[in-house]
This record gives sequence, structure tokens and C-alpha cells, in this order.
Amino acid sequence: MRGRVSVAVLTLAAGLAVLAWAGPAGAGVAARSNGSDTARSASRRRGTFQGPDGVEASWVIKENDRPGTTAWRITGHQTPTGIMGYANRVEARRGQVVTLFVSTRAPSFRVEAFRMGYYHGKGARLVWQSGKVAGVVQPTCPVTPGINMVECHWAASTHFSVDRQWVQGDYLLKLVGSQGQQAYVPLTVWDPASRAAYVVMEGSFTQEVFNPFGGYDLYQGATPCAAGVYPCSSRSRVVSFDRPYTYAYGQGAGTFLSLVYPLTRWMEKHGLDVTYWTDLTLHEHGTLLPRHRVLISTGHDEEWSLHMRDAATAGLDRGVNIAFFGASPVLRKVRLQPSPLGPDREIVNYRDPTADPELATDPARVSQNTWGQAPADLPASALVGAAYVGFNNTAAFPLVVSNPSSWLFAGTGLAAGAQVPGVLSTDFQEYQPTGDNPPGVEIVAHSPVTVTLHATTQMYADTTYYTMPGGGAGVFESGANSWIPSLAPCPATTPAAACPAKTMRKLTGNVLRVFGQGPVGRRYPSVANWQQFYG
Repeated sequence: MRGRVSVAVLTLAAGLAVLAWAGPAGAGVAARSNGSDTARSASRRRGTFQGPDGVEASWVIKENDRPGTTAWRITGHQTPTGIMGYANRVEARRGQVVTLFVSTRAPSFRVEAFRMGYYHGKGARLVWQSGKVAGVVQPTCPVTPGINMVECHWAASTHFSVDRQWVQGDYLLKLVGSQGQQAYVPLTVWDPASRAAYVVMEGSFTQEVFNPFGGYDLYQGATPCAAGVYPCSSRSRVVSFDRPYTYAYGQGAGTFLSLVYPLTRWMEKHGLDVTYWTDLTLHEHGTLLPRHRVLISTGHDEEWSLHMRDAATAGLDRGVNIAFFGASPVLRKVRLQPSPLGPDREIVNYRDPTADPELATDPARVSQNTWGQAPADLPASALVGAAYVGFNNTAAFPLVVSNPSSWLFAGTGLAAGAQVPGVLSTDFQEYQPTGDNPPGVEIVAHSPVTVTLHATTQMYADTTYYTMPGGGAGVFESGANSWIPSLAPCPATTPAAACPAKTMRKLTGNVLRVFGQGPVGRRYPSVANWQQFYG
């Protein structure tokens, strides 16, 4: 992805749709399939069973039948510095302590922790809230010369322990000032013992490298780029988790509400057997991946470390399916280093490998503009099945069906050439025949898009699919960053025929149902058809 504008577009359009997501207050979660054969009965006794949209779990169904609330939403007029904060952890597991660092003009504030899900259509459940905490205005965060890293050194404000009441999931910690100030701090609570079918992975590295708090991120500096120059030479070389997300960036939640939450909500509504990771989990605990059937990369997941890629590749070799629900995944190669708050808190990317001090000590870890550069020489397409080709921040394009017989379109009635309106926007993936591609790539949707780089070019957003030889795992690539936002309801003024949500939810259910049954190549081996489109 080329700039924060496209992030803002998705956050505004999809985030507002999520906030307006309506559901009958008394409606429960979706009806469950009963199952009748011996295998299904045995699975049911273990708490999981096959449903119409994938593998379901009793605990998810029960969790979302608990009382929900809409109080997680931010209300009232807010200013960028009214209240803001960050945590000492991107993710936490049971038994760990989370410390919050908060700056506010309010005399006092409290913290409300919401587990995000479906909850009878209300969208979240209040799990914990703090007592009254004294508010302070924390000092300005310094910029490290040379690398332009903004890193805060604030005093701790409060802390809490992750105990049994913190059910695994994606959380928004809502900071509420005594004078009405409100902002979010995101947190993922994960379970190392989980063997859930689906791993939903949030791209926290990518969110942070686009975070402009303090005037710098890995793309732009305090002085805007000159016309035609990108990225800025004044950009950061290192960014830190030890700083808040700017309020304009998802009200402090980054891109969670637009690029993750619509999928989280949909999966929990349907009771799917899910566990929650961030990319830090894959980086630090990637050996746990083969315990699961599907790794789901949520929208915009472009910053990957060597440990992440090694873990994903090893998982794929051991039968773990991968679904990329966004464009530009695995685009940039980053490495991590510690901050004063702990390990793996700073994200490094010099773009030019020869400028990275790590080149002299550990060339395998060195940061790169793209994975296709030396010394890695591993283009993203070799894993993803398609290549990143650019973006368009000002228009949305229809998804065009090219292979209606694919399992992806089962139950939709869509024919070849059918269009699902308004699905494709911001970043795009395209199959490129001359690229480093896995064998057997099948293009199931081939959609014309107008891509902007240094000029406007007609290209394609390709929804692709391939399977490993011998009935192995499969990899799905959505073709654009806007797949997950398209699950959210359209504004009330949108005609039904122009709203893609119903169709996109069906397609998403097909992906999760097929991938959740284990190595997808056993039932749906891909058939290479790219020659039909690219000769």
C-alpha cells in the first residue's frame, strides 16, 4: 500500500458502516446445524461440529449469546489530544499483566474493556472496567535523529491482569475521560493452548508502520513528500509500538474497525471455531500454527518478518490452508527489535538493505523494500499466488466472476461475467505470468481496475487460488483490500442491487467452509487457468 490515504478511506467508509451495523436486539446467533453421522456427533461432544459456513464451536456460540452492549462506540465531539494511550503489549495471554500509558487533559479517566464480536447484534461485551484513574498530560514524544523514530517514554497510568474473565478475542480498551474524552487502545487476548480450526490474524505491524503519531511513519515524514517522490526521504526507518495511534487513525484503534472487525463479527455471529492472533504471535510462536486448519490474514497485511514467512510456509507444507483477505500481503520485509518496554516492540525497515546495520551481522533478517529484493530473493507471489500492482484511493470497482463453477461461487447463482458491485478498492493484486508463482494458480475472478502508481493504468484485480501438490493445503487471495469492509452493511441510501454485503458474506462463508475442512487440495485441487487471461 502506498499511503495512509487509502487506509483512511477504508476506515471512514467501512468503519462508519460497522458502527451502523444493525441487528434486532433480541435476535440470537445464527441457527446451528445438527449433524447426524458418527463423526459429527463425536466432534459435537468435543465442542466443535461442521456447520453451513464452516466449523462451529460451542464456546463461541455460548459467548455470543451473552448480553452485549453498544457502549463500545465512541460518542460526542472528540479532539485528537483529548485522551490517547498505548499498552505495553500488542497481545496478551492469561496470567500476563497489561500496563496502560495514557495522556489526557481530563482530571481523571477510566478504562472499559470490550470484547468484540456479535452479541445479539450489539457488537461487543463489556468484560472489565477500571476504577477512577488520575489524568495527566504526558510529555511530548521525542524523535530519534537519523532513523526518525517517534517513541514515547510516558509514566504508567494503570494496569490490569488478564485473568479468566478475559475470554480470548479481539478487544478495544475504551479510554473515557471525566470530561467526555474518548479513544481506543486495541488489544488481542490469545490462547496458546487453542486448537481452533481458524486463526484470525490481525496485522499489527502494518497498522503501526502507517501510524503517523508524532509526525513520522515508515512512509512519510513530518515534511510531506514532494510531488512524485515516494516514500519520503524524511520518513522513519524504525517505528515503535511505544506510542498511541493518532485519533484520526481509527479513533485510536488503527484499521481494526474497518479491516478486521467486520470479519470477526461475521464469524462470531455464525459461531465459527476461531482463535485470535496478531502477526506478533506468528512471529514469536509460529510453531503453533500446525495445530490449526486455516490461517486468516486480515485486510492489509504487508509487513512480514522472516519468522512469520518461515512459519507460514512450514504450516502450508503441513496442511494449513491460508486465506489472504487483503491485497499487498507479504510485501515488505521487516525485522523487530526491543524497546524500553520489552522485546519486539520496534519495527525496522530501511527499505534499502545496504543501509540496514543488520546486513553486516545477520543478512537473513535484514529489512527490505520488498521480499523480492536481494538478499531474500523471495517475491511475495511465490506464497500468495499473485503480485501487488498498485492502488486506487478514489474509486471502487465490481468483482467480475470468471470461473462460476468454482467452489467460491457455490450457492450464489452467479454466472461468468457477473459483477458484484463496489467490492474492489484501494490496493490490488494481479496474477503476473512472468512472476515467481506457485504452480496451478486458478483465477476465479478477473476484474478490471484502474491502478494509480506514478500514472493511471488499466490492470486487473485477480482473486486467485492454488493448492499444494498431492492434495495438500491451499492458498486463497482476495485480490483487494476491500473484501472484509464489503461484509459490513451499506449505508441506508444505497440501493439493494448496489450493495455487495449479502453476496460477499456468502463468498466468505464458502471460503471458510471449504478451508475449514483441512487441506483443501484433497477435495478441490486447483486447476491452472491463468493462460485464459494472460496468454
